[in-house]
Amino acid sequence: MENEVLEKNMERHNIGLSPFACKDEEAIRFEEEKEDIRSPFFHDIDRIIYTYAYVRYSDKTQVYSLKQNDHITKRMLHVQYVSKIARTIGRALGLNEDLIEASALGHDLGHVPFGHFGESVLNQISLENQEGYFNHNIESVRLLMNIEKSGCGLNLTLQVLDAIMCHNGEFVSGKYQPKPKTKEQFLKEYEETYKNKDAVKHLVPMTLEGCVVRISDIIAYLGRDIDDACMLGRFKKEEIPAEIKDVLGVKNREIVNTIILDIIKNSLGKNYIKLSPEVYQAIVALKKFNYEKIYNLSLTEEEKEKITEMFYENFQKFLIDVQKEKKNSKIYKDFLNFKNEKYLKNTSMARKVLDFIAGMTDDYFLSCYHESKKNKDGTY
Repeated sequence: MENEVLEKNMERHNIGLSPFACKDEEAIRFEEEKEDIRSPFFHDIDRIIYTYAYVRYSDKTQVYSLKQNDHITKRMLHVQYVSKIARTIGRALGLNEDLIEASALGHDLGHVPFGHFGESVLNQISLENQEGYFNHNIESVRLLMNIEKSGCGLNLTLQVLDAIMCHNGEFVSGKYQPKPKTKEQFLKEYEETYKNKDAVKHLVPMTLEGCVVRISDIIAYLGRDIDDACMLGRFKKEEIPAEIKDVLGVKNREIVNTIILDIIKNSLGKNYIKLSPEVYQAIVALKKFNYEKIYNLSLTEEEKEKITEMFYENFQKFLIDVQKEKKNSKIYKDFLNFKNEKYLKNTSMARKVLDFIAGMTDDYFLSCYHESKKNKDGTY
């Protein structure tokens, strides 16, 4: 009787789910294992939040790097916003909130120091070293499958890994319809992103929950990035064009609320996630406005040059350390010494350095650079 009550309590979230929701019994793991009292997706949440990569979220910047302001959004806050927004939509639509939360909390684990600009530099370095294209969403999957837990990976469910891989909020759409996949199809898409520059643009989540996380990523950053920019005095909200303000509003809470309610209204009882044409066009316009006023101006040219120099300096320094097996180097003491034989044998020298740098916080990255420069010429 006690076990029956326990099981019933743990499965309450399954009651009343939409016929289009991903059910717990549909969860697929790459390696079979016996679940405990937690359902598979709920178990994935715990595995993600106890990773070292999740801890590092708190010191990774979102849009504005090299800025001293305690109220600027960090990566940790962003993923929590995505999770809350996505779970709100998911609950209203009768979707699996555990799958949504796991996917949302893990979606940006592969983000590199200094945000998207840092990612663009690391992509350039990766290509120059014949390691393929570098995308943060793909690195998130790689981290969870091949780097965490000493290189064993976490054996997360296919549905969570797929939602993380397909989350990219840079590509907005008016309609998101899931595309069912097997493990083999997922791995094929994953591998293709390293070879084909445009492959990442065509990724489609296999679940409706993954679609919700993808649109929630956009919802979470659009208004919040405006708040951060205005806080730093970059522009005033009055500058937002009327065709955007009249539809979405100007405050973060207005933008978030408007888009969430629009999605719920247009997606309830459907096997897809949809925006009304009016709201979709306003989002496209706001995204364009944000690029012009925020993202393209978040770093000065001098800052970009300096960050690029630091990435190359750190990469070359640690690549030499690996080539020469300098065991006193930080890449050994803080990274490789904690990896198993499988990771060490099956990973190229350049990829080991890329993995190491991608996992760094901004502050750790800077300390590595300053230490390298000091060792070279005795000064910072």
